[in-house]
Amino acid sequence: MNTATQDIVVEEVLPHAPETIWKTLTTGGLIDRWLMKSTGFEPVEGTRFTLQTTPAGAWDGVIHCEVLEVIRNERLSYSWRGGHDGNAEYGSRLDTVVTWTLAKVEGGTRLACRAFRLRPAEERHHSPEFARRLEAGRRPDRRHFRRARPLTARVRAKRY
Repeated sequence: MNTATQDIVVEEVLPHAPETIWKTLTTGGLIDRWLMKSTGFEPVEGTRFTLQTTPAGAWDGVIHCEVLEVIRNERLSYSWRGGHDGNAEYGSRLDTVVTWTLAKVEGGTRLACRAFRLRPAEERHHSPEFARRLEAGRRPDRRHFRRARPLTARVRAKRY
């Protein structure tokens, strides 16, 4: 298994108010139109939902997510888990956190999407608080995860 990981960051200034972008990021029917079919999404911390994409190999195409952080019109973060160990590329196992940030700027909103892959479970840093939260059925705080390595890829979207 290749454990090399990298962050992906995409940023763009969009000519819309943060409230408009937020609605697109957090409304189920709109998520279905720009990302993929969503089931059970609500912009509420702790909400578990799924996204459905094209199946591959032994993977059914379901991505299991949980909302980790919500700051209305500013920040949305959720876990993204899917794939299968038997798939080499598309559909391979993925344990990621996706974070959307919005900032009002002249001419619209700066939208940034950052996805970083978590280390495999056996390599994660587990503090006593991390273990207590898991045992209590609560999600670990973001501070309990160490990134696999510093940002190594920065991708900037182009305006079309």
